[in-house]
Amino acid sequence: MKFVREFVANALLGGALVVLPIYLAVLLLLKGMQAVVGLVRPVAKLLPEWMPAENILALLLVLIVCFVVGLAVRTRAGRTLRSRMEVSVFGKIPGYGMLRGLTQRMAGEAGEDVWKPAFAEIEDALVPAFIIEGHDDGRLTVFVPSVPTPFAGAVYILDGSRVHPIDVPFVQAIQSISKWGSGSKDLIAAMRVP
Repeated sequence: MKFVREFVANALLGGALVVLPIYLAVLLLLKGMQAVVGLVRPVAKLLPEWMPAENILALLLVLIVCFVVGLAVRTRAGRTLRSRMEVSVFGKIPGYGMLRGLTQRMAGEAGEDVWKPAFAEIEDALVPAFIIEGHDDGRLTVFVPSVPTPFAGAVYILDGSRVHPIDVPFVQAIQSISKWGSGSKDLIAAMRVP
């Protein structure tokens, strides 16, 4: 009974971590469209009535604004402003840094060593894990996911000698965990030998 309860809870959590960001993005897009409908209404009246011009123009305007902001963030001034906002505003939101690191890993941006795939020595076994952060004394905080739901699991603080980074993309490690360990042979082959 406990296994079924844990399985259902892990599956719900894993599904929520996928569905919730998509749902929030759609809600934000719709809210942005509502905010600009008043701006596009005069132009929409010039188009045929059979066409849902207000909605189309509102969506286009929101997408153009997103595009312009995306371009601005790529400039030196935009990167500086974004990093200041992340530290002063978003950094105060609990869990923001962790979610940011996770999404960067999923997108293939390996700039940070957050969520770095690894094997952790727990008891007499090598366990798939992710390095979350390093400590000044050489220990590491690692997240050991449960199978087959990789976004639920346990957190350990282990001596650095018991954690072995793996030179594989984040997505490959997640896929192996999601497939009940299938593909672990490739992960072991990519393990850094001390």
